Amino acid sequence: MLFGLDGVEIGLIIVFLTLFSAILSGFPVAFAIAGAGIISFAIIAALDSAGLLIHQAIDTSSAAYAALVSEGTNPKAISIFRFPDLPRTGEPVFPMGWETALDRNISFVVNRINERVLAGQSIETLLAVLMFVLMGIVLERSKIANDLLTTMARVFGPLPGGLAVSIVVVGAFLAASTGIVGATVVTMGLLALPTMLRNNYSPELATGVIAASGTLGQIIPPSIVIVLLGTLAGDLYSAAQENRAQLAGCTDALTYLGEPAVVSVGTLFQAALLPGILLAGLYAAYAFGFAILNPSKAPAVELGSTNAEPVTRNEALSWFLLVPVALIAGTIFMGQVNLVGSQSYQVDSFSDIGEAASLRTNVGPECQASMIELHGQEAWDAAVAEKAAIDAAGGQAQSVRLTEEEMTNAIAAKIAAAAPIGTGIAILSLMVGLVLSFARGVSPSSDPRPIVIGAGGLLLLLLVDVLLIRPTTSAMGTVLFMAIPAAIALWGGSYAVKLLSKNELIRVVFPPLVLIVAVLGSILGGITNPTPAAALGAAGAIMLAAYRKLKEEDKSAKVIINTTFAVAIMILVGINFDLRINLETATAESWIGFLVAYGAYLYALFGLIYSCWVLYRTGVLSPAVRETAKVTSMVFTILIASQLLNLVVISFGGEHYIQQFLQSFDNELKVFLIVMLVLFVLGFVLDFLEIIYIVVPIVGPVIYGGSFDPKWVTIMIAVNLQTSFLTPPFGFALFYLRGVAPKEVTTGHIYRGIIPFVAIQVFGLAILWFFPGIVTIIPDLIP
Repeated sequence: MLFGLDGVEIGLIIVFLTLFSAILSGFPVAFAIAGAGIISFAIIAALDSAGLLIHQAIDTSSAAYAALVSEGTNPKAISIFRFPDLPRTGEPVFPMGWETALDRNISFVVNRINERVLAGQSIETLLAVLMFVLMGIVLERSKIANDLLTTMARVFGPLPGGLAVSIVVVGAFLAASTGIVGATVVTMGLLALPTMLRNNYSPELATGVIAASGTLGQIIPPSIVIVLLGTLAGDLYSAAQENRAQLAGCTDALTYLGEPAVVSVGTLFQAALLPGILLAGLYAAYAFGFAILNPSKAPAVELGSTNAEPVTRNEALSWFLLVPVALIAGTIFMGQVNLVGSQSYQVDSFSDIGEAASLRTNVGPECQASMIELHGQEAWDAAVAEKAAIDAAGGQAQSVRLTEEEMTNAIAAKIAAAAPIGTGIAILSLMVGLVLSFARGVSPSSDPRPIVIGAGGLLLLLLVDVLLIRPTTSAMGTVLFMAIPAAIALWGGSYAVKLLSKNELIRVVFPPLVLIVAVLGSILGGITNPTPAAALGAAGAIMLAAYRKLKEEDKSAKVIINTTFAVAIMILVGINFDLRINLETATAESWIGFLVAYGAYLYALFGLIYSCWVLYRTGVLSPAVRETAKVTSMVFTILIASQLLNLVVISFGGEHYIQQFLQSFDNELKVFLIVMLVLFVLGFVLDFLEIIYIVVPIVGPVIYGGSFDPKWVTIMIAVNLQTSFLTPPFGFALFYLRGVAPKEVTTGHIYRGIIPFVAIQVFGLAILWFFPGIVTIIPDLIP
């Protein structure tokens, strides 16, 4: 053996050194990774052909190996790390020759490119990256971030450390609307850092809070890191759990786990929400605490008051807190007691499948023992009892087509159980009610009569729904009944919106907030998957930016506003009308609904095209599209290059060797800690893209193959990468900030300023470690 090392170990060292040399060479990262793969394969193939790379594999023909297998040890669990005393045999790292390995690599890389880049299942999810990047760049280039920073600084500035707190708030906003770390750090560094320094803020605190807040885009949805990690996590978790089930003696993961081994990007977005808010809260708390202890280094600053109308404490308490809480709590309570709910009477023409036992019990003795060890004896006994009860009742009921009489009875039962107030009407009333309440709080001196009339319209709307609307009422009939009270409520709502639009804070914060809620709400609520939501976000960002540009030019933006209403009309008509006009018995009502929805769609399309033209004319669209193409091309090129490098590692057994080493630790907690530490160190010198596509596929089968929740594992990895993104001396966020910082801010200032925030990141990781429910609570509440 060369240098007394195993041939596979030497191969891994060659790949490692070649990769880092290529990255440090200054070539674009994507091409450096691909070149490292090709060069390292050539070096390893040459050494192997010269007989210098010998792998000490276990001799599977030995008596000791046969005895071990006969004792019941799974051959897949036997490795040189677990059983170092087993006889070994020397073999080349390419047992069938490097030519065969090269042929396989070429075939595999073509297949992987086809699966993951061109036409595979994950390509639709990866398209969300393009849309989110476009969304973020358009918002950044339209100077909406500038408005947010200026307004938030005026609001929080008079507080101790207020400018630093405003940076955290804006960083969280930009993270939720862009997901791009570099753009956020650069934007806030250019806009906020000079202001903080002019107002005698400590350079350490200023640079630290900007760099840390900028990295929130790595964890707060819609994070590109989460999208890319999620596309891998789903495949890794499914394959790893299948392998775990087979090692346990079971046929598949569903049998062993009692549930499907799946994890989606949408679920990971749900899981990432609270950790992101937690980190932002910790940043803000540190900035405020620092200002309290060091008032001269983070003074309160008056940057000019907003145009907000003076409001008494009682008025603020009533209209901003008590009334909104009462409206939300009342709606939730009415939903619990079935006063608010679905009014649909549609039923399935087939009966439900009978409920099965909680666990499959018709398994072999080895699988049974493994399942009892995993789930506990009590859960197994309960499943056996459930299976016995089902068998005693004649077996699990199968789905059958209902007779006409059964269908009639089912429909009648559903009509009788329908809630008096429909969910859609209740949500619409709640939203308008909140707008009326906030408008009254923002401008208590304005004429209250339109707001009172609007509130009366809402009560009348609910009363009409209770007294006149039935589940059997047609959609057109519902529209006619609701027209007058809805018009009254919306008239009051439009007056309230005018009052709100005069408030600078709401005018700046509300539009991007609505966009964030629309994008994240559709994902977190399970309405759609990330790709359509990302397309919605990109279109919304384009229209929002166009609206701002038209206002800068003092031109009418009615087309943009009407486009927003057109989208709302499409949604409302689509929910309430049957738009299937291709049926043989399509009603006139369906045709009317279809024509209205189609007209709204055409207007919305026109509004989007008009918005694009406005941005093109003002010089925003072209550079945004070029930058989007550049970033997206980099992501996909790195994806392809990393696949090539991974295949090189696989070809000489490196991936299997690393996984066997990690699996040799019987404590999966220790394994996960080792992996997290390695990822943290690699994050100093590798971007998150390289780590996700090169390192995670190698260690993923081990860390996703244990008992840890895959959502928790993925979020811990994301927060870990965010931490390494900040850590001196190589944290990428520090270089982004160094590039735009004034001359008086030194690299030492940046390094010293970021250390407390790195400690906060580590503390946040510890919180997530000891309280994993922070990650899993929202996915558990939102199926």
